[in-house]
Amino acid sequence: MDFAAAFESGLSYREFLDRYASPSDRRRWDDVHARVELTGPQRELLSSFRREMKVLCLAGAWCGDCVNQCPVLDHFAAVCPKVALRFLDRDENPEAAAQLRICGGSRVPVVVFLNEDGQFCGLYGDRTLSQYRKLAGELDGAACTSGLAPPADWLRSVVQDWLGEFERIQWMLRTSPRLRQKHAD
Repeated sequence: MDFAAAFESGLSYREFLDRYASPSDRRRWDDVHARVELTGPQRELLSSFRREMKVLCLAGAWCGDCVNQCPVLDHFAAVCPKVALRFLDRDENPEAAAQLRICGGSRVPVVVFLNEDGQFCGLYGDRTLSQYRKLAGELDGAACTSGLAPPADWLRSVVQDWLGEFERIQWMLRTSPRLRQKHAD
């Protein structure tokens, strides 16, 4: 699959929600978005990014995991001009869904990281370590989150999990010999 072309056809966060979210989905996304708070050090880290990072998120507006994670990605993009964020709807993009299967299933959210030239750098999803720890502690409950507002401490952990992956990719881009030569740094 040509992820660079998929990125170019992707939608912004707001466009994605405008097109795919029902009014109740939109309220859930907006509620979590309003609860995401980046700390000063997290903002400083994001502001320090020097390489352009294209971030393509395969998501579903109906999905509780997306509700509880994708607003975090929007906050990162808002703070860091080097992060270009686009969304694809899983159900309307079966080729992407097939390419981005996790553990044999069509899961969301799944994020593909690309460099400035649209080359593949990494894949992350469908849940963060904090989410899996929480689910493992609730094994007798539902397998998919409801999208109800997560506890603040848990949401902070999810923000940090995602930030760790964004930072890892940024360091990959910063230390890439090809990109260092291209940018003479």
